[in-house]
Amino acid sequence: MSTAMRQDPAGEPESGEVIRAMIVLGTRPEAIKLAPVVRAMTRTDGFVPLVINSGQHREMLEQMLHLLGVGVQVDLAVMRDRQRLSELTGRLVTGLNDVVRARRPDLVIVQGDTTTALCGALAAAYEKVPVAHVEAGLRTGDAYNPFPEEINRRLIGRIARWHFAPTQRAAHHLYAEGVPAEHVIVTGNTVIDNLHWILAGGGGTSAFRSARRRLLVTLHRRESQGTDMRGMARTLRRLADRSDCEVLLPLHKSPAVRESLLPELVGHPHIIVTEPLGYADFAATLAACDVVLTDSGGVQEEAPTLGKPVLVLRATTERPEAVEAGVARLVGTDADEVFAAATQLLDHPLEYQRMAGAANPFGDGRASERILAELDRDRRRPGADALLATALD
Repeated sequence: MSTAMRQDPAGEPESGEVIRAMIVLGTRPEAIKLAPVVRAMTRTDGFVPLVINSGQHREMLEQMLHLLGVGVQVDLAVMRDRQRLSELTGRLVTGLNDVVRARRPDLVIVQGDTTTALCGALAAAYEKVPVAHVEAGLRTGDAYNPFPEEINRRLIGRIARWHFAPTQRAAHHLYAEGVPAEHVIVTGNTVIDNLHWILAGGGGTSAFRSARRRLLVTLHRRESQGTDMRGMARTLRRLADRSDCEVLLPLHKSPAVRESLLPELVGHPHIIVTEPLGYADFAATLAACDVVLTDSGGVQEEAPTLGKPVLVLRATTERPEAVEAGVARLVGTDADEVFAAATQLLDHPLEYQRMAGAANPFGDGRASERILAELDRDRRRPGADALLATALD
Protein backbone atom coordinates (compact mmCIF):
# COMPACT_ATOMS: atom_id res chain seq x y z
CA MET A 1 0.00 0.00 0.00
CA SER A 2 1.05 3.55 -0.54
CA THR A 3 0.28 6.94 0.82
CA ALA A 4 0.07 8.94 -2.39
CA MET A 5 -1.41 12.08 -3.88
CA ARG A 6 -4.35 11.67 -6.21
CA GLN A 7 -6.42 14.10 -8.23
CA ASP A 8 -10.06 14.63 -7.37
CA PRO A 9 -12.55 15.33 -10.20
CA ALA A 10 -12.02 19.08 -9.78
CA GLY A 11 -8.29 18.70 -10.20
CA GLU A 12 -7.31 19.26 -6.55
CA PRO A 13 -5.09 16.60 -4.98
CA GLU A 14 -6.10 14.78 -1.86
CA SER A 15 -3.86 12.57 0.20
CA GLY A 16 -4.70 9.22 1.69
CA GLU A 17 -3.98 5.53 1.53
CA VAL A 18 -4.54 4.28 -1.99
CA ILE A 19 -3.73 1.30 -4.20
CA ARG A 20 -1.65 2.41 -7.17
CA ALA A 21 -2.56 -0.15 -9.81
CA MET A 22 -0.52 -0.38 -13.01
CA ILE A 23 -2.86 -1.69 -15.71
CA VAL A 24 -1.05 -3.15 -18.71
CA LEU A 25 -2.76 -3.43 -22.09
CA GLY A 26 -1.61 -3.47 -25.66
CA THR A 27 -4.25 -5.13 -27.82
CA ARG A 28 -7.82 -4.32 -28.69
CA PRO A 29 -9.29 -7.21 -26.62
CA GLU A 30 -7.27 -6.13 -23.58
CA ALA A 31 -8.52 -2.57 -23.92
CA ILE A 32 -12.12 -3.74 -24.16
CA LYS A 33 -11.85 -6.04 -21.16
CA LEU A 34 -9.78 -3.77 -18.92
CA ALA A 35 -11.66 -0.53 -19.68
CA PRO A 36 -14.43 -1.38 -17.15
CA VAL A 37 -11.77 -1.94 -14.48
CA VAL A 38 -10.10 1.39 -15.27
CA ARG A 39 -13.41 3.24 -15.22
CA ALA A 40 -14.41 1.59 -11.94
CA MET A 41 -11.07 2.52 -10.33
CA THR A 42 -11.34 6.10 -11.54
CA ARG A 43 -14.65 6.55 -9.75
CA THR A 44 -13.75 4.58 -6.60
CA ASP A 45 -11.92 6.04 -3.60
CA GLY A 46 -8.79 4.12 -2.69
CA PHE A 47 -7.59 3.31 -6.22
CA VAL A 48 -5.35 5.18 -8.64
CA PRO A 49 -5.02 3.49 -12.06
CA LEU A 50 -1.86 3.90 -14.12
CA VAL A 51 -2.57 2.67 -17.66
CA ILE A 52 0.34 1.42 -19.77
CA ASN A 53 -0.13 0.84 -23.50
CA SER A 54 2.48 -1.59 -24.82
CA GLY A 55 1.62 -0.67 -28.41
CA GLN A 56 1.19 -4.30 -29.50
CA HIS A 57 -1.87 -3.30 -31.58
CA ARG A 58 -1.16 0.42 -31.91
CA GLU A 59 -3.47 1.29 -34.84
CA MET A 60 -6.29 -0.85 -33.49
CA LEU A 61 -6.03 0.74 -30.04
CA GLU A 62 -5.75 4.37 -31.02
CA GLN A 63 -9.24 4.33 -32.53
CA MET A 64 -10.92 3.13 -29.36
CA LEU A 65 -9.16 4.12 -26.12
CA HIS A 66 -10.77 7.55 -26.00
CA LEU A 67 -14.17 6.02 -26.75
CA LEU A 68 -13.75 3.62 -23.84
CA GLY A 69 -12.92 6.40 -21.39
CA VAL A 70 -9.36 5.17 -20.83
CA GLY A 71 -6.49 7.61 -20.51
CA VAL A 72 -2.98 6.25 -21.12
CA GLN A 73 -0.13 7.48 -18.92
CA VAL A 74 2.73 5.61 -20.64
CA ASP A 75 2.82 4.55 -24.29
CA LEU A 76 5.51 2.14 -25.48
CA ALA A 77 6.40 1.61 -29.16
CA VAL A 78 7.37 -2.04 -29.50
CA MET A 79 5.93 -3.27 -32.78
CA ARG A 80 8.00 -4.04 -35.85
CA ASP A 81 6.69 -5.46 -39.11
CA ARG A 82 6.65 -9.28 -39.03
CA GLN A 83 8.82 -9.47 -35.94
CA ARG A 84 9.32 -12.80 -34.22
CA LEU A 85 7.56 -13.49 -30.93
CA SER A 86 10.94 -13.64 -29.22
CA GLU A 87 11.78 -10.13 -30.47
CA LEU A 88 8.42 -8.74 -29.32
CA THR A 89 8.76 -10.45 -25.95
CA GLY A 90 12.24 -9.03 -25.36
CA ARG A 91 11.15 -5.47 -26.17
CA LEU A 92 8.04 -5.74 -24.01
CA VAL A 93 9.73 -7.17 -20.92
CA THR A 94 12.45 -4.52 -21.06
CA GLY A 95 10.07 -1.62 -21.66
CA LEU A 96 7.51 -2.69 -19.07
CA ASN A 97 10.18 -3.46 -16.47
CA ASP A 98 11.54 0.05 -16.89
CA VAL A 99 8.06 1.45 -16.19
CA VAL A 100 7.57 -0.75 -13.11
CA ARG A 101 10.95 0.33 -11.73
CA ALA A 102 10.19 4.00 -12.35
CA ARG A 103 6.58 4.08 -11.12
CA ARG A 104 6.72 1.47 -8.32
CA PRO A 105 3.03 0.46 -8.39
CA ASP A 106 1.46 -1.52 -5.58
CA LEU A 107 0.23 -4.13 -8.03
CA VAL A 108 0.14 -4.84 -11.75
CA ILE A 109 -3.04 -5.93 -13.53
CA VAL A 110 -2.88 -7.94 -16.75
CA GLN A 111 -5.67 -9.46 -18.78
CA GLY A 112 -6.03 -12.67 -20.70
CA ASP A 113 -3.28 -14.37 -22.64
CA THR A 114 -1.50 -11.97 -24.96
CA THR A 115 2.24 -11.45 -25.21
CA THR A 116 1.66 -8.07 -23.54
CA ALA A 117 -0.07 -9.80 -20.60
CA LEU A 118 2.74 -12.33 -20.14
CA CYS A 119 5.43 -9.67 -20.34
CA GLY A 120 3.57 -7.40 -17.94
CA ALA A 121 3.41 -10.23 -15.42
CA LEU A 122 7.10 -11.03 -15.88
CA ALA A 123 8.14 -7.38 -15.57
CA ALA A 124 6.20 -7.13 -12.29
CA ALA A 125 7.57 -10.41 -10.95
CA TYR A 126 11.16 -9.33 -11.61
CA GLU A 127 10.52 -6.35 -9.30
CA LYS A 128 8.55 -8.42 -6.75
CA VAL A 129 5.35 -6.50 -7.48
CA PRO A 130 2.22 -8.68 -7.10
CA VAL A 131 0.12 -9.45 -10.18
CA ALA A 132 -3.65 -9.58 -10.64
CA HIS A 133 -4.78 -11.66 -13.62
CA VAL A 134 -8.15 -10.75 -15.14
CA GLU A 135 -9.75 -13.62 -17.12
CA ALA A 136 -7.64 -16.23 -15.36
CA GLY A 137 -7.94 -19.99 -15.68
CA LEU A 138 -8.89 -20.45 -19.33
CA ARG A 139 -7.36 -23.62 -20.74
CA THR A 140 -7.58 -25.82 -23.84
CA GLY A 141 -5.08 -28.43 -22.64
CA ASP A 142 -3.09 -28.07 -25.90
CA ALA A 143 0.01 -25.91 -25.43
CA TYR A 144 0.11 -25.01 -29.13
CA ASN A 145 -3.58 -24.35 -29.75
CA PRO A 146 -4.18 -21.48 -29.58
CA PHE A 147 -0.57 -20.42 -29.96
CA PRO A 148 1.03 -18.68 -28.11
CA GLU A 149 -1.98 -17.84 -25.95
CA GLU A 150 -2.25 -21.18 -24.14
CA ILE A 151 1.42 -20.98 -23.13
CA ASN A 152 1.06 -17.35 -22.04
CA ARG A 153 -1.90 -17.89 -19.73
CA ARG A 154 -0.38 -20.96 -18.09
CA LEU A 155 2.78 -18.99 -17.31
CA ILE A 156 0.81 -16.02 -15.97
CA GLY A 157 -1.04 -18.49 -13.74
CA ARG A 158 2.25 -19.40 -12.05
CA ILE A 159 3.05 -15.72 -11.36
CA ALA A 160 -0.26 -14.12 -10.35
CA ARG A 161 -1.38 -13.45 -6.78
CA TRP A 162 -5.02 -12.68 -7.64
CA HIS A 163 -6.73 -14.92 -10.19
CA PHE A 164 -9.99 -13.33 -11.38
CA ALA A 165 -11.68 -16.26 -13.12
CA PRO A 166 -14.62 -15.54 -15.44
CA THR A 167 -16.41 -18.83 -14.71
CA GLN A 168 -16.46 -21.66 -12.21
CA ARG A 169 -14.87 -23.97 -14.76
CA ALA A 170 -11.93 -21.59 -15.13
CA ALA A 171 -11.59 -21.53 -11.34
CA HIS A 172 -11.45 -25.34 -11.23
CA HIS A 173 -8.62 -25.34 -13.79
CA LEU A 174 -6.65 -23.16 -11.39
CA TYR A 175 -7.45 -25.34 -8.37
CA ALA A 176 -6.23 -28.37 -10.34
CA GLU A 177 -2.93 -26.58 -10.98
CA GLY A 178 -2.40 -25.96 -7.28
CA VAL A 179 -3.52 -22.34 -6.99
CA PRO A 180 -4.84 -21.75 -3.44
CA ALA A 181 -8.62 -21.37 -3.42
CA GLU A 182 -8.40 -18.10 -1.48
CA HIS A 183 -6.48 -16.56 -4.40
CA VAL A 184 -9.18 -17.45 -6.97
CA ILE A 185 -12.25 -15.23 -7.33
CA VAL A 186 -15.04 -15.98 -9.82
CA THR A 187 -16.19 -12.65 -11.24
CA GLY A 188 -17.81 -13.18 -14.62
CA ASN A 189 -16.12 -11.68 -17.66
CA THR A 190 -15.45 -7.96 -17.90
CA VAL A 191 -16.24 -8.04 -21.63
CA ILE A 192 -19.91 -8.27 -20.66
CA ASP A 193 -19.53 -5.18 -18.46
CA ASN A 194 -18.15 -3.25 -21.41
CA LEU A 195 -20.73 -4.49 -23.91
CA HIS A 196 -23.57 -3.32 -21.65
CA TRP A 197 -21.80 0.03 -21.22
CA ILE A 198 -21.20 0.69 -24.91
CA LEU A 199 -24.68 -0.35 -26.03
CA ALA A 200 -26.28 1.79 -23.32
CA GLY A 201 -24.33 4.77 -24.65
CA GLY A 202 -25.42 4.24 -28.26
CA GLY A 203 -23.61 5.93 -31.10
CA GLY A 204 -22.42 2.90 -33.06
CA THR A 205 -23.47 2.13 -36.64
CA SER A 206 -23.88 -1.31 -38.16
CA ALA A 207 -21.62 -2.00 -41.15
CA PHE A 208 -24.15 -4.29 -42.85
CA ARG A 209 -25.73 -2.91 -46.00
CA SER A 210 -28.74 -5.07 -46.83
CA ALA A 211 -31.69 -6.92 -45.33
CA ARG A 212 -30.24 -10.33 -46.25
CA ARG A 213 -29.27 -12.87 -43.59
CA ARG A 214 -26.25 -11.27 -41.97
CA LEU A 215 -23.10 -13.25 -41.21
CA LEU A 216 -20.43 -11.48 -39.14
CA VAL A 217 -16.96 -13.04 -39.47
CA THR A 218 -13.75 -12.43 -37.52
CA LEU A 219 -10.55 -14.37 -38.27
CA HIS A 220 -6.99 -13.84 -37.10
CA ARG A 221 -5.50 -16.86 -35.25
CA ARG A 222 -1.89 -17.70 -36.07
CA GLU A 223 -2.58 -21.43 -36.13
CA SER A 224 -5.19 -20.95 -38.89
CA GLN A 225 -3.21 -18.65 -41.17
CA GLY A 226 -2.27 -20.04 -44.55
CA THR A 227 -4.02 -23.13 -45.92
CA ASP A 228 -6.84 -23.33 -43.37
CA MET A 229 -7.67 -19.65 -43.60
CA ARG A 230 -7.67 -19.74 -47.41
CA GLY A 231 -10.14 -22.63 -47.20
CA MET A 232 -12.38 -20.66 -44.87
CA ALA A 233 -12.24 -17.72 -47.30
CA ARG A 234 -13.59 -20.02 -50.02
CA THR A 235 -16.35 -21.09 -47.63
CA LEU A 236 -17.32 -17.47 -47.00
CA ARG A 237 -17.58 -16.97 -50.76
CA ARG A 238 -19.84 -20.03 -51.05
CA LEU A 239 -22.09 -18.66 -48.30
CA ALA A 240 -22.23 -15.26 -50.00
CA ASP A 241 -23.27 -17.00 -53.23
CA ARG A 242 -26.57 -17.93 -51.55
CA SER A 243 -29.43 -15.70 -52.55
CA ASP A 244 -30.23 -14.78 -48.94
CA CYS A 245 -26.83 -14.01 -47.34
CA GLU A 246 -24.51 -11.07 -46.80
CA VAL A 247 -21.06 -11.69 -45.30
CA LEU A 248 -19.21 -8.98 -43.38
CA LEU A 249 -15.53 -9.33 -42.47
CA PRO A 250 -13.74 -6.61 -40.48
CA LEU A 251 -10.21 -7.46 -41.62
CA HIS A 252 -7.42 -7.91 -39.10
CA LYS A 253 -4.31 -5.77 -39.63
CA SER A 254 -1.99 -8.79 -39.81
CA PRO A 255 -0.37 -9.06 -43.28
CA ALA A 256 -0.52 -12.86 -43.02
CA VAL A 257 -4.29 -12.73 -42.41
CA ARG A 258 -4.83 -10.39 -45.33
CA GLU A 259 -2.75 -12.53 -47.67
CA SER A 260 -4.81 -15.59 -46.69
CA LEU A 261 -8.25 -14.01 -47.05
CA LEU A 262 -8.33 -11.17 -49.54
CA PRO A 263 -7.69 -13.06 -52.82
CA GLU A 264 -10.88 -15.10 -52.38
CA LEU A 265 -13.10 -12.33 -51.04
CA VAL A 266 -12.40 -9.18 -53.03
CA GLY A 267 -15.00 -8.26 -55.61
CA HIS A 268 -17.93 -10.40 -54.45
CA PRO A 269 -21.11 -8.26 -54.41
CA HIS A 270 -22.39 -9.76 -51.15
CA ILE A 271 -19.12 -9.78 -49.18
CA ILE A 272 -18.22 -6.61 -47.29
CA VAL A 273 -14.56 -6.38 -46.29
CA THR A 274 -13.82 -3.46 -43.98
CA GLU A 275 -10.93 -2.21 -41.93
CA PRO A 276 -11.24 -3.12 -38.22
CA LEU A 277 -14.37 -1.48 -36.84
CA GLY A 278 -14.36 0.90 -33.91
CA TYR A 279 -15.76 -0.71 -30.80
CA ALA A 280 -19.11 1.10 -30.88
CA ASP A 281 -19.60 0.22 -34.54
CA PHE A 282 -18.55 -3.37 -33.91
CA ALA A 283 -21.06 -3.67 -31.06
CA ALA A 284 -23.82 -2.25 -33.29
CA THR A 285 -22.80 -4.63 -36.10
CA LEU A 286 -22.84 -7.58 -33.70
CA ALA A 287 -26.30 -6.57 -32.50
CA ALA A 288 -27.51 -6.41 -36.13
CA CYS A 289 -26.11 -9.75 -37.32
CA ASP A 290 -27.86 -13.12 -37.48
CA VAL A 291 -24.90 -15.53 -37.14
CA VAL A 292 -21.30 -15.09 -35.96
CA LEU A 293 -18.39 -17.09 -37.38
CA THR A 294 -15.25 -16.39 -35.37
CA ASP A 295 -11.94 -17.58 -34.02
CA SER A 296 -11.92 -14.76 -31.44
CA GLY A 297 -12.25 -15.52 -27.75
CA GLY A 298 -13.96 -12.27 -26.81
CA VAL A 299 -16.61 -12.55 -29.52
CA GLN A 300 -17.54 -16.00 -28.17
CA GLU A 301 -18.46 -14.19 -24.95
CA GLU A 302 -20.10 -11.07 -26.39
CA ALA A 303 -22.37 -12.64 -29.00
CA PRO A 304 -24.43 -14.81 -26.59
CA THR A 305 -25.26 -11.68 -24.57
CA LEU A 306 -27.12 -10.46 -27.66
CA GLY A 307 -28.65 -13.82 -28.59
CA LYS A 308 -26.40 -14.44 -31.60
CA PRO A 309 -25.43 -18.07 -32.40
CA VAL A 310 -21.67 -18.53 -32.64
CA LEU A 311 -19.74 -20.93 -34.86
CA VAL A 312 -16.22 -21.21 -33.46
CA LEU A 313 -13.70 -21.61 -36.28
CA ARG A 314 -11.04 -23.35 -34.21
CA ALA A 315 -9.97 -26.87 -33.31
CA THR A 316 -10.20 -26.11 -29.58
CA THR A 317 -11.75 -23.50 -27.34
CA GLU A 318 -10.83 -22.35 -23.86
CA ARG A 319 -14.46 -21.33 -23.46
CA PRO A 320 -16.27 -24.71 -23.44
CA GLU A 321 -18.98 -23.15 -21.26
CA ALA A 322 -20.39 -21.56 -24.42
CA VAL A 323 -20.56 -24.92 -26.18
CA GLU A 324 -22.09 -26.64 -23.16
CA ALA A 325 -24.68 -23.88 -22.76
CA GLY A 326 -25.67 -24.29 -26.41
CA VAL A 327 -24.81 -20.74 -27.48
CA ALA A 328 -21.79 -21.82 -29.55
CA ARG A 329 -20.63 -24.74 -31.69
CA LEU A 330 -17.00 -25.75 -32.13
CA VAL A 331 -16.79 -26.48 -35.87
CA GLY A 332 -13.05 -26.38 -36.59
CA THR A 333 -11.39 -24.98 -39.70
CA ASP A 334 -12.29 -27.52 -42.39
CA ALA A 335 -13.96 -25.57 -45.19
CA ASP A 336 -16.73 -28.09 -45.86
CA GLU A 337 -17.57 -28.52 -42.18
CA VAL A 338 -17.78 -24.78 -41.67
CA PHE A 339 -20.09 -24.47 -44.66
CA ALA A 340 -22.31 -27.32 -43.42
CA ALA A 341 -22.59 -25.82 -39.91
CA ALA A 342 -23.50 -22.38 -41.23
CA THR A 343 -26.02 -23.83 -43.66
CA GLN A 344 -27.68 -25.80 -40.88
CA LEU A 345 -28.24 -22.63 -38.86
CA LEU A 346 -29.48 -20.68 -41.87
CA ASP A 347 -31.88 -23.37 -43.13
CA HIS A 348 -33.26 -24.82 -39.87
CA PRO A 349 -35.19 -22.26 -37.78
CA LEU A 350 -35.57 -24.57 -34.77
CA GLU A 351 -31.80 -25.13 -34.57
CA TYR A 352 -31.25 -21.41 -34.88
CA GLN A 353 -33.73 -20.59 -32.12
CA ARG A 354 -32.25 -23.23 -29.82
CA MET A 355 -28.86 -21.49 -29.97
CA ALA A 356 -30.16 -17.93 -30.00
CA GLY A 357 -32.35 -18.51 -26.96
CA ALA A 358 -29.78 -20.19 -24.70
CA ALA A 359 -28.46 -18.38 -21.61
CA ASN A 360 -25.09 -16.62 -21.65
CA PRO A 361 -22.69 -18.36 -19.23
CA PHE A 362 -20.18 -15.50 -19.03
CA GLY A 363 -21.66 -13.20 -16.44
CA ASP A 364 -24.03 -10.39 -15.56
CA GLY A 365 -22.00 -7.27 -16.33
CA ARG A 366 -20.65 -6.72 -12.78
CA ALA A 367 -17.24 -8.38 -13.02
CA SER A 368 -15.24 -5.18 -12.56
CA GLU A 369 -17.14 -4.42 -9.35
CA ARG A 370 -16.18 -7.82 -7.97
CA ILE A 371 -12.53 -7.32 -8.92
CA LEU A 372 -12.29 -4.01 -7.08
CA ALA A 373 -14.20 -5.37 -4.10
CA GLU A 374 -11.68 -8.20 -3.69
CA LEU A 375 -8.67 -5.89 -3.99
CA ASP A 376 -10.27 -3.53 -1.48
CA ARG A 377 -10.92 -6.40 0.97
CA ASP A 378 -7.26 -7.39 0.76
CA ARG A 379 -6.26 -3.77 1.41
CA ARG A 380 -8.36 -3.67 4.59
CA ARG A 381 -7.26 -7.01 6.02
CA PRO A 382 -4.80 -7.01 8.94
CA GLY A 383 -1.29 -7.37 7.59
CA ALA A 384 -2.28 -6.29 4.08
CA ASP A 385 1.06 -4.54 3.50
CA ALA A 386 2.92 -7.73 4.26
CA LEU A 387 0.53 -9.74 2.09
CA LEU A 388 1.24 -7.56 -0.91
CA ALA A 389 4.96 -7.41 -0.28
CA THR A 390 5.27 -11.19 -0.08
CA ALA A 391 2.71 -12.16 -2.74
CA LEU A 392 5.32 -13.99 -4.80
CA ASP A 393 6.89 -15.91 -1.93
